[in-house]
Amino acid sequence: MKRILNIINPVLLIGAFSNSLSGLGSAIKSERAVQQEIVLLIIGAVAAFLLTDTATERAILVGVLGLVLIVEIVNSAIEATIDRIGPEQHPLSKQAKDLGSAAVLLSLVTAAALWLIILI
Repeated sequence: MKRILNIINPVLLIGAFSNSLSGLGSAIKSERAVQQEIVLLIIGAVAAFLLTDTATERAILVGVLGLVLIVEIVNSAIEATIDRIGPEQHPLSKQAKDLGSAAVLLSLVTAAALWLIILI
C-alpha cells in the first residue's frame, strides 16, 4: 500500500507537471516550427468547429493537429540531444535527425489527408 501511495505522491506529480510545463514553454520560446504548429492548431480548431457538424469529426480534426505538435516536440527533443552530444558529423546523428524529421512529415501528411477526407 505504501508503494502505491508513493506512485501517486502529489508532490511528485506536481514536480512532473512543472517539468512538462517548462519543456512546453521552452519549445514555444525556442522552436519556430512549434510556434507555427501552435498557430495552425488554433486556426484549425476554430475551422473544425465552423466546418463540421459532429463532435467526432471535430475531435479527429483537432486531435490530428495536436498529434503534429506532439511529434514536432519529440523531434525537437531528438535534435537537442544530438546537438548536445557534439557538433561533429556522424551518420547515426544524421539518421536520428532525419528519422525525427520524417516523423513530423508523416504526421503532417496524415493531418492533411484526414482534413481532406472529412471536409470533402
